[in-house]
Amino acid sequence: MTGPIIAETPALMRTTGWADYGLVDSGGGRKLERYGPYHVVRPEPQCLWTPRLPAERWDAADAVFDPTDEDEDGRWRFSGAPVDSWELGWGQVKFHGRFTNFRHLAFFPEQAANWEWLDARQRGAGRPLKILNLFGYTGVASLVCAAAGAQVTHVDASKQSVARARENAALSGIDTVRWIVEDARKFVQREARRGNRYDGIILDPPKFGRGPTGEVWRLFEDLPEMVQICAGLLSDDASFLILNAYAARISGASMAGLVAEATASRAGRIDWGELALVEETGDRQVGLSFFARWSA
Repeated sequence: MTGPIIAETPALMRTTGWADYGLVDSGGGRKLERYGPYHVVRPEPQCLWTPRLPAERWDAADAVFDPTDEDEDGRWRFSGAPVDSWELGWGQVKFHGRFTNFRHLAFFPEQAANWEWLDARQRGAGRPLKILNLFGYTGVASLVCAAAGAQVTHVDASKQSVARARENAALSGIDTVRWIVEDARKFVQREARRGNRYDGIILDPPKFGRGPTGEVWRLFEDLPEMVQICAGLLSDDASFLILNAYAARISGASMAGLVAEATASRAGRIDWGELALVEETGDRQVGLSFFARWSA
C-alpha cells in the first residue's frame, strides 16, 4: 500500500463572519471584532496594514485588551460594566463568550473553518464516527461533531476548561459527549495499551502546557511522539486526523511532513495550510493558525 498523497500547495481555510461573530476591521497590529452584541479590540501582530475604519469606530469598542507581556497575558479595559459571559452560537451549537486573561474570548473564531469541515465529514459519513478531541479547551469542536451525530470523547488537562465545555454542552442541549480531565499524552498512551481506536482525531495542542498533576507539554519536543501515537489510535476505516498549531516557529508544511510520516501505512490525502479570518468587507484576511489534515 502506498502512503497518503500530500497536497502540493497549501490550502487557505477562510472563516467569514456569521451572525454572532465578525472581523469588522484590522490593522496597526490590532483586530476590531464583533462577538454577539459586543465590539472588541485585541492585539494581533499579523495585521501589518492600516485600518480602514476611522479611529472613532475603534474607540467606541465595548472592550479593549491591553497586553502586559509577550505570552498573551494582559487585562481588559471596558467602556461600561464588565460582563462575565454571554451566549453565542454557530450552527446548532451554543456556547459562552468570556473575557479571559489571555486575550481570547473562550473560543477561537478562526476554527469555524474546521468546524464546517468536521460537520460535513460526519454528516457525509453514513455512520456515527467515533471522534477523539485532544486539548479540547471549551469544547466547541466537540459539540459541533456531536450535534452532527458523532460519538465524541473530549480530553483536556484543565478542570476549568472541561467545566466550561460541559456548560456549553448544556447550553446546546447535548449530553452525549464523554468528558475527560487528564493529561492528553497520558490518555492516548493508555488508549494505545488498551487497544481503543477512533475514526477521527482532533489534535490542537498549545505551545506549552501543564497537566493536572504537573506534567509538562512542549510542542516542538513532544509533538512528534504525540502524532505517532494518535495515528496508531486510528481505526482501520478511520476518516481523519486533524493537527492544529498556533506556534510562530511552526509551519503547515512541517506539520504535513509529520502527519505523512505517522500515516505512511494508510492511503488518503494530506492537506495543509493556514486558517484565516476574513474581514467583513471580504478582501483582507488575517492568518492565525496552521493545520495539517489526513483524510481517507
